[in-house]
Amino acid sequence: MFDRLQAVEDRYDKLNELLSDPEVVSDPKKLREYSKEQSGHQATVEAYREYKDAKEQYNDAKQMLEDKLDPEMREMVKEEISELEEQIESLEERMKILLIPKDPNDDKNVIMEVRGAAGGEEAALFAGTLYRMYSRFAEMQGWKTEVIESSPTGLGGYKEIIFMINGNGAFSKMKYENGAHRVQRVPETESGGRIHTSTATVACLPEAEEVEIEIHDKDIRVDTFASSGPGGQSVNTTMSAVRLTHLPTGTVVSCQDEKSQIKNKEKAMKVLRARVYDKFQQEAQAEYDAQRKSAVGSGDRSERIRTYNFPQNRVTDHRIGLTIQKLDQILEGKMDEVIDALILEDQSSKLESMED
Repeated sequence: MFDRLQAVEDRYDKLNELLSDPEVVSDPKKLREYSKEQSGHQATVEAYREYKDAKEQYNDAKQMLEDKLDPEMREMVKEEISELEEQIESLEERMKILLIPKDPNDDKNVIMEVRGAAGGEEAALFAGTLYRMYSRFAEMQGWKTEVIESSPTGLGGYKEIIFMINGNGAFSKMKYENGAHRVQRVPETESGGRIHTSTATVACLPEAEEVEIEIHDKDIRVDTFASSGPGGQSVNTTMSAVRLTHLPTGTVVSCQDEKSQIKNKEKAMKVLRARVYDKFQQEAQAEYDAQRKSAVGSGDRSERIRTYNFPQNRVTDHRIGLTIQKLDQILEGKMDEVIDALILEDQSSKLESMED
């Protein structure tokens, strides 16, 4: 571990030199690349330097015990050694986690797609419940939410809603939401008071930058049409809605949320780029990791990951066996307890893999 930490510190120092190099400063691509890499190493280097400093103080204190000290001073040195041992142990654990290979998408914005699945109108209402939960959580994190495309129903739910969450580290927390979410409750549409089970699916895609994935104009078919509202009624007589088809992969994205065709095309392009990027990533991951599944699930959209039980005010995450009796609070966006538990399980799993 310490060889790897030293290598990271050496690379960090080298990047500091490179970022002062006039040749790099005048090259925006290299400057961005090196700055991002340096930022990614910073926390690890700071912890390693703090560790080395604590270790040096610990060795000095141990050396002092070999000298002739009065009882009071000896007790003070022993106390300092005890505190330093705790600090060193804590830093060692922290450095192990910091050395876990970082998901390159973690710092990115995220595009989320929530769709009502099994359960008809009740599933659409649940999709709306999930969208509001994510919006509130994003707000608490200081992130911004922007709707890209939505298909609302007459009762206030969504057949589908696609939205972007803009904020540093958004993907690192939201990526665990990938999968099928199940709700157990008495539907607003049910007068008999019977509990129904419905599902909604959630897809989380990291926003792909143009430099990461090149999509050529010749590979995109652009169709325009008049946008429509719930029930199919026309809400716009101009051809402002846009449908983009990526011909090589068959990926299709529509957007009609804006009155401007240009803005709809820009939004649709963000989703298209993210979906194509995600498709390539999933294929590469499947090839590389065919025999292995993460402890928090494969991220497959069809995998049932969580149940929301309204009568018992309970949320259960099936991937890690976590049950919390705080459904009302979680739906208000207070999701930290669930997400933190998933992150911890993911880190523990990766640590075990590194030690194998």
